[in-house]
Amino acid sequence: MDLDDAPKSALELAMERLREKDATAGGPPSPITDEQKAAIAEARSLHSSKIAELEILHRARIQTLADPAERSTGEAEYRREVQRLHDELDRKVGRIREKT
Repeated sequence: MDLDDAPKSALELAMERLREKDATAGGPPSPITDEQKAAIAEARSLHSSKIAELEILHRARIQTLADPAERSTGEAEYRREVQRLHDELDRKVGRIREKT
């Protein structure tokens, strides 16, 4: 397996989308303002707290499940929710960056 074939993180995918969007826009990306930096930091902080809360709830739930099928379903739901939160963060950061 090449490094190019390895799964990409949500951050890597978001950065690729932003680079593609910048390339199609025709100009170099404009530098972000201090206000945008603060808004992005706030969004990331909120995202981190949501992920931490989700992980705590997930671990507590998984410990109560004895059936392997239920555990598997719980794991899949957790991964989907984490991905949803990552995607939500990517969209928020994208919207913040668009505001100039």
